[in-house]
Amino acid sequence: MARAAATAENETRTAEVDAKGRAYGTGRRKNAVARVWVKKGKGKYSINGKTLEQYFARPVLRMIINQPFAALGEEGKFDVIVTVLGGGLSGQAGAVRHGISRALDAYNPEYHKVLRQGGFLTRDSRVVERKKYGHRKARRSFQFSKR
Repeated sequence: MARAAATAENETRTAEVDAKGRAYGTGRRKNAVARVWVKKGKGKYSINGKTLEQYFARPVLRMIINQPFAALGEEGKFDVIVTVLGGGLSGQAGAVRHGISRALDAYNPEYHKVLRQGGFLTRDSRVVERKKYGHRKARRSFQFSKR
């Protein structure tokens, strides 16, 4: 019964594209939030007005961002415009990946199954644990001294 409802939901999904042919997705990771627009193009990235290589200099971060396209086999076929705020570079890269995945899902509902199986549509809820009173860090205590 649940599967029948899920398949009926997938059939009713429609592409959410604006007049300029762009699809929007919001991505979040740690304290970073990314607003992402995706449209058909030549694979150009604009992240806070910079290119992908300028903003994310480390190759690992660029690989994280390109994972949704690689899973779909659509590398270099979409232009991506991103505004990202908060957190560090690692959290921002995760937020951009999440936003790209959600935007691609809105652009073409047929991408949903592949993105869901790859885990790209799930928000990574892990955040930094807070520091506790009487401890040096979140879990580290002060060194015990008997005398």
